[in-house]
Amino acid sequence: MEVKVKNLGVLKQAEFTLGDLTIICGGNNTGKTYATYALFGFLFTWKQRFFIEINHDKIEQLLNDGVIRLDLQEYIKQVKQIVAKGCQDYTQRLPEIFAASAELFKDTEFQVSIDIKNISFADRFESTKGSANDAILSMIKIEESTELVIALIVEKDKVKIPKYIIRHLITDAVKDIIFAKIIPRPFIASAERTGTAIFRKELNFARNRLLDEMDPANNNLNPMNLFLEVYQNYALPIETNVDFTRKLETIVKTTSFIAENHADVLTDFADILGGEYTVILNDHLYYVPKGKRVKLSMDQSSSAVRSLLHIGFYLKHEAQIGDLLIVDEPELNLHPENQRRVARLFARLVNLGIKVFITTHSDYIIKELNTLIMLNHDQPHLKRIAEEEGYREVELISAEKIKVYIAEEASILLEGKKRKTQCQTLTPADIDPEMGIEARSFDTTIETMNRIQEAIVWGKD
Repeated sequence: MEVKVKNLGVLKQAEFTLGDLTIICGGNNTGKTYATYALFGFLFTWKQRFFIEINHDKIEQLLNDGVIRLDLQEYIKQVKQIVAKGCQDYTQRLPEIFAASAELFKDTEFQVSIDIKNISFADRFESTKGSANDAILSMIKIEESTELVIALIVEKDKVKIPKYIIRHLITDAVKDIIFAKIIPRPFIASAERTGTAIFRKELNFARNRLLDEMDPANNNLNPMNLFLEVYQNYALPIETNVDFTRKLETIVKTTSFIAENHADVLTDFADILGGEYTVILNDHLYYVPKGKRVKLSMDQSSSAVRSLLHIGFYLKHEAQIGDLLIVDEPELNLHPENQRRVARLFARLVNLGIKVFITTHSDYIIKELNTLIMLNHDQPHLKRIAEEEGYREVELISAEKIKVYIAEEASILLEGKKRKTQCQTLTPADIDPEMGIEARSFDTTIETMNRIQEAIVWGKD
């Protein structure tokens, strides 16, 4: 998937391609978070933005005959138009995604390109839909078939939902079949995640107070105005982090494929965390340090514990193969040693089938990834070094799986222009299979510090 943006925050024009591991480096206020939030918003809302037309006659045929067949190839032919129109609609929604003034996005463009060749009909699709109490529709696509068979599973006179809802259920199924494997399900840990962790009880209180204020007895209240006033101040990634922390008592009832099949990943994470999280009755969240018989609330725990909260619960309860885990500044509040270990964790997740997207200021994370790239070769001395230094084969990663971009000012050719312009953009970084990632964003600073220190030590001579 390739993303192109114009006039998005400080980014004048930029594009990036999602890899299995995608990294955006750069200084402060260079557009990293703008690119991240825009990507997350699209992945989180694409199904609402994409429009697929189901002929009215098909709905009537379904209600009369009890069954219809849709040729999915016809919708494949429309993919480029569906995506293009969806991106146009999404661009108009960016002020809502960022909870910011529409004026800031009046000249913004957001585009996504999808490789149609990646659309596969090999998998079976089966879904049953209906109202809260009764199933109404059965939708099945068998392996290798290009037809979706939709059938009523109740008598026509017992269909109580409107035709437009039936159409909506069918179009959602078509979208899932065509796009779900090539548009990853996103999970984000925003840079503001530490705040949502420590204030989760206050956030619950604020929500309950909102519900109290919406008491029907209050005739002078416009509930929608109150809702917008309370919640529109938060960008969508922050809002989803808030919702996630509020729902932990429910989330802990589910189990991810990592918890079921790769428990050692959770063990590695617990080592980074130095303990584990626990949610007990009445939605009480605690951190339990390893080897200690104490339970600490979030405000009693370290900032690192709060920083890792969303990632920890995602890994144990939410993770699915094919997801895109987005982490804004994974190094937040972490000691350099744990930054290295987080880099190894991300590489392990990539090798398990979870895509990872990060923004970072951490030279430690980049250098650790370089080590994993450099060790990923079948040479005796590299195997010896990996074993001596405690690296496992499952953590090593191929350079081909990684995309790195530097958020910086550079000379680029803007669309419609004949001469290059100096502006803020995302520049692809070179990744050498033998030497790793060239991260100019950090190298320049490190070289400057080394030069100054050498002058201090040797300047007297």
